[in-house]
Amino acid sequence: MYMEMGKSDKKRVLLKIGTNTLTKETHQISRGKIEDIGRQIAELQDDYEFIIVSSGAIAVARQFVQLESKGKEINVKQALAAIGQPHLMRMFQENFRELGLLTSQCLLSYADFKRDKSKENIVNTMNVLLENNYIPIINENDTVATDEIQFGDNDKLAALTAVLLDVDLVIIATNTDGIYTKNSMDQEYKSTIAVVDSIDVLKHEIAEGKSSHGTGGMHSKIEAAEILREKNIETWIVNGIGDNFMLNAMQGLSSFTKILNRSL
Repeated sequence: MYMEMGKSDKKRVLLKIGTNTLTKETHQISRGKIEDIGRQIAELQDDYEFIIVSSGAIAVARQFVQLESKGKEINVKQALAAIGQPHLMRMFQENFRELGLLTSQCLLSYADFKRDKSKENIVNTMNVLLENNYIPIINENDTVATDEIQFGDNDKLAALTAVLLDVDLVIIATNTDGIYTKNSMDQEYKSTIAVVDSIDVLKHEIAEGKSSHGTGGMHSKIEAAEILREKNIETWIVNGIGDNFMLNAMQGLSSFTKILNRSL
């Protein structure tokens, strides 16, 4: 109900980037990967406008900080997120600026999606940013909320944001070529499920386990896709490790999982 004004004619894409993608499966955030994302956005910006939901703040902090604490591990992670978030944003800002792209930071929590006034403020702010060619880069406000630290690697946050902002497509960048069939995983080869229109089918196929650096995994991605499908938003689960992963997916040059919206 908030989207009647402010949305442009460009196709609106929400890109969700997990920690494994940003680190390229190492222990450090890859500036090259951030540059790769920026280059793709720059190439696509005439036809698409982008919203980014990015993990990685804790991973950035762990590159150069070791915290001593008598508190709970979750509090240490919150502190690491507070240290790492400005560094993560600086990396985005510096790399994107060199490509002529403008960035902005938005920190959200689940509580923001439960209050009408907060939701209205989010939508109005995002629309002003997008109208002025600023790319919103969203993360959970980990210092006041721990939902994503504990459960979802920003997958659910990305889905809720996408629904609120009425996006046309969500691209979830991870470290696999989409979702593999259970049979292929059992047989130790990997066969991607290319197109699917049933979330229940995917639930039967996915393997257990979480990603090595992130807190998510395919379960949280399927839950996010389920939220999106209910609101008629298409979801792509792509391998973001290699260069040009969005361009390759759009051009049919890579294997990934496309979860169709309900209108098809």
